[in-house]
Amino acid sequence: MSRWKELPLSLGDRERELVVQLRRLKDRSGLSLASLAAKTSYSRSSWERYLNGKLPVPRGAVEELTRVCGAEPTRLLALHEVVTASAGASDGDAPPAAPAPAPDPGPRLVPLRFAVGGAALAVAAAFGAGLFAGSAWWGGEDRERGVYAYEKGRTYDCADDREDGARYAGYSLTREALLDRGGSGWEVVEAQCLLKQAGFGAGAVDGAYGEGTKKAVTRFQRARGLVDDGIVGPDTWGELRK
Repeated sequence: MSRWKELPLSLGDRERELVVQLRRLKDRSGLSLASLAAKTSYSRSSWERYLNGKLPVPRGAVEELTRVCGAEPTRLLALHEVVTASAGASDGDAPPAAPAPAPDPGPRLVPLRFAVGGAALAVAAAFGAGLFAGSAWWGGEDRERGVYAYEKGRTYDCADDREDGARYAGYSLTREALLDRGGSGWEVVEAQCLLKQAGFGAGAVDGAYGEGTKKAVTRFQRARGLVDDGIVGPDTWGELRK
């Protein structure tokens, strides 16, 4: 894995997540910054600034990076839309906002800027609800197979990457999600991988938070001096990411 510089602390959570995912995509492609510049319309210095958080990443750069790396762009473009909406700025690719219609006693059309803003908020809400839970689309064999949705009943391989000193297994960037028995999804896959890497394996890494996973979490918490309630929360994530 490339030894990237630490990202600026001024980056918001979503912008940081976007840059981390672009870094991982670039690393997995095996392309150098010079090669990336040769295959896209952006210079080497521009890619260096984008991937080190020095400049906001334009939508076009996201599209071109996914194209040359052979990746599905939908999720990264959705994340980029959230980042742009949160910053209150556009990189120039979004259509201009239409002026608000004059007051009128009859039916009114919704101004375009409200429609665009509403769409961005809807995407943001989808992230919060777990529609784009974690970043599982880059993880292990799934990237090669094109599997981007969590599937119950199957097992997953675990990556062992580090970014800014924190450990990631390739399925979620979360540090706050609350996990307990009966839950399932990418965050559970991530937790199971990190438990396994810490020597507290719970059996199959299948994304299902069953009794075995809860017991493994309890053992891990006890070993790290945490409250051993078997629930993965911010404190437990903090230890798992070490």
